[in-house]
Amino acid sequence: METKYLKYFIVFSLFFAFGCSNTKYLPKGELLYTGASVKIEDSILKKKEKTALQNELQSLLRPLPNKQFLGLRIKLWIYNIAGEPKKKKGTRYWLRNKVGEAPVLYSKVDLDYNSAVLRNYVENKGFFKVRVSADSTAKDKRATAEYTVLPKKQYKIKSVTFPEDSSAIAKTIAKTTRRSLLKVGKPYDLDVIKSERERIDSRLKEKGFYYFNPDYILAQVDSTKGDYEVSIKLKIKDETPAKAKVAYTINDIVVYPNFSILKDSATYKKEDIVKYKDFTIIDSTNTFRPRVFDRALYFKKGDLYNRSDHNLSLNRFVNLGTFNFVKNEFKESDSIKNALDAYYYLTLLPKKFIRVEVLGKTNSASYSGTEINANWNNRNLLRGAELFTLSVFGGADFQISGQNKGNNIYKIGGEASLTWPRLITPFNFQGSSEFVPKTKATLGYEYQNRINLYALNSFRGSFGYLWKENIRKEHQLDIIEVNYVSPNHVTPYYLEQVEKDKSLSKVLEKQLIFGPTYSYTYTNTMQKRKKNTFYFNGELDLAGNITGLATKANIKKNDTIKLFDVPFSQYVKLKTDFRHYFKLGKESQLASRLILGIGLPYGNSSSLPSIKQFVVGGTNSIRAFRARSIGPGSYKDKDTTTTFLPDQSGDLKLEFNTEYRAKLFSIVRGAIFLDAGNVWLLNNDTNKPGAKISKNFMKEIAVGAGVGLRFDLSFLVLRTDIAFPLRIPYLPEGQRWVIDDINFGSGSWRKDNLILNIAIGYPF
Repeated sequence: METKYLKYFIVFSLFFAFGCSNTKYLPKGELLYTGASVKIEDSILKKKEKTALQNELQSLLRPLPNKQFLGLRIKLWIYNIAGEPKKKKGTRYWLRNKVGEAPVLYSKVDLDYNSAVLRNYVENKGFFKVRVSADSTAKDKRATAEYTVLPKKQYKIKSVTFPEDSSAIAKTIAKTTRRSLLKVGKPYDLDVIKSERERIDSRLKEKGFYYFNPDYILAQVDSTKGDYEVSIKLKIKDETPAKAKVAYTINDIVVYPNFSILKDSATYKKEDIVKYKDFTIIDSTNTFRPRVFDRALYFKKGDLYNRSDHNLSLNRFVNLGTFNFVKNEFKESDSIKNALDAYYYLTLLPKKFIRVEVLGKTNSASYSGTEINANWNNRNLLRGAELFTLSVFGGADFQISGQNKGNNIYKIGGEASLTWPRLITPFNFQGSSEFVPKTKATLGYEYQNRINLYALNSFRGSFGYLWKENIRKEHQLDIIEVNYVSPNHVTPYYLEQVEKDKSLSKVLEKQLIFGPTYSYTYTNTMQKRKKNTFYFNGELDLAGNITGLATKANIKKNDTIKLFDVPFSQYVKLKTDFRHYFKLGKESQLASRLILGIGLPYGNSSSLPSIKQFVVGGTNSIRAFRARSIGPGSYKDKDTTTTFLPDQSGDLKLEFNTEYRAKLFSIVRGAIFLDAGNVWLLNNDTNKPGAKISKNFMKEIAVGAGVGLRFDLSFLVLRTDIAFPLRIPYLPEGQRWVIDDINFGSGSWRKDNLILNIAIGYPF
């Protein structure tokens, strides 16, 4: 009982200490500014509208008070206790100026200025006869500001008139009015008027009006006619230049693919100038084939200028990946009236380059190690902006402690890939996206040696397409993807382990996997202002389907078909990864992820190949359990004589993760998380009781929780998570929830349950 009251006393003391110490260090005569409030006195506005307006006004007030966490101004407290440093370095300076935050003084608050800001904002929202008053309250060396806003009835739009003359520009504007943002009956809003001007300008740019801009549109507002109503008349300003009122077409198109600011176009020889279709290429080194520019340029001679084609052409040049600098210029034609000559100045990146990377890493199986990668790249291998990459790598992974200690992994390999900036297909399809569609061919090999166990030779090859509809939607279709895995150098020791656990024999099987794969990704997480953002990835893997159907393979009838003396895999595999990010504040969010996966073996296969099965656990999965150590189902290897941990994998996967993320200070961010999930088999395995999916699968869900720190270094995020299990699926029913067993004060409990995960980047 005394311990309980001691805890309360400590908490109370901390609150008291934080609160008092923040005013103790204030300069003489100063008050600590603790914030402001806005009150709207209006009986006409609906409660929801009043709350929304109040929040908008609140965000306009300056200065902002010192930041709080759970009601405590911790950063201000750190600033105060650190004291004035004697020099601009050291721990005290870092604490005071990097971690801490100087007090916001009431003397810095300008009540009249804030009142004017509020008045201007409310009037721009249609409350033309608003009154704003301000006052302040001081107590215990703290001060607050209070603002009272008394708006009258909001003005609504009575009518909207667009230019009505017979000019070409007026007629073009008239055709866009049905998409107008100004609607009769809606409240007057200055921001909407500005947006309407930009909308009209955007539409005119699509119709050839290259020299027009939003400032040439005048909005005349008349509030004298009607009861709290305004009439809005949009017109083209009288001082608008004549050329801004005329639509322009495209005349000459000139491309400088190897442009240098030091070289004037007058020095080019006749043979340096190549005419190709509707454009001219000026290049003394003949760097590219002309068709590269034909695919990148959306403009054709005689086309009406439009902003979309303008931007698409520039973006395609950038996304080719061969240019360091892309500049575009339009000039009025000397030979044709109301026409533009388009010039593209392209500065090349180095054609060939070598990149060497040395990495320190940890992986989901609790291995730590190092890897070296050497990549040789050619950005224009066949003069068609093709990217050729040849890479070799080598590395080693070690487990310092745990069941796999001593079973180090050494690997070496290489990969060659060639990417074309177009779709190589029997039909002509290059899309209409700003992103260049690509065709990619890859061939790779890896030799992996697991000391004391076995070695694996892995060959892989693929040919397919990558294209993006826009910045949010991306597709990848591999027409063919081939994987061949062959084990060798299997040790007698590993064979002994296989006799104890038959599931270990799967890795010794030769594997031949081939077939098409498709992946679709949608994300809008780059839209930082959105409160809700999403990420979705769906993958479809079809292996050996046509071959299996053609040969009528049926493993259930012992009719296994082999290619090159290896049974080929036949299955359908589907995986979805859905993530939701809910923004709680400027520096905090709730991130959640749901993964669903199923692999259906049939025909020539009774189960998925081991490299294609689903696993859970580890640094990016259920962090309270070691990688690949959960499941399938409620299965648990009862053979304690096995000195290393076999992979636990399945044909079905269900996983859910959620974590609260918040900035603590400087580069340090914190997280509280909850993970849950498991894998199961579709077919019964006598060697793994409890592994098959059943109607009671929810009783076999593993659950873990934990906390973590993330160190955001801009160029990378270093993550540390510590987690512990809440539910263990392989324990007997009725004993799987282990929340009551949690005891952080017990050394033996911490040793058996606390899992430290160190990784690079966020888990999702």
